[in-house]
Amino acid sequence: MSLSLIVAMADNNIIGRDQTLPWRIPEDLKHFKSITMGKPLIMGRRTWDSLGRPLPGRPHVVISRNPQFGGSGIFSARNFEDALKKAQELSNEEIFVIGGAEIYRLALGRADCIYLTEVHQSVAGDTYFPEFDRSSWTEVKRRGPHQDSDSGLKYSFVTLLKR
Repeated sequence: MSLSLIVAMADNNIIGRDQTLPWRIPEDLKHFKSITMGKPLIMGRRTWDSLGRPLPGRPHVVISRNPQFGGSGIFSARNFEDALKKAQELSNEEIFVIGGAEIYRLALGRADCIYLTEVHQSVAGDTYFPEFDRSSWTEVKRRGPHQDSDSGLKYSFVTLLKR
């Protein structure tokens, strides 16, 4: 089993604003879907709320302190450890953490891989990816920079492996 984080992050570490992405990059959404399809997704309850519905073809494990929390198409967990155990029951291959900031912080030290979409711009936001030592990671793949035709945003797809 490997634990991977997947995140789109601006140059100033912003990953969200008002519980949504602060940009719209359709290619990033396609990239996210192609990498995570068929694999368990671990997320916090606010990330779940921002999705609005289960993403097809992927089991969802949602961390919530509310013991009554639940819903169709999801598995509920009280904490990160329980979420990880549930995800391991669902797959002995790759498991993805998809946010939010606190869940990334809890998973970062245990992660084997980060699929990072670098958005080459500083943006306004209220949610940051946790600080991490990039020298503890090896960049094994980079595609881009690309430019979104609608927004003009430049971005790159980067894969980092823990050293």
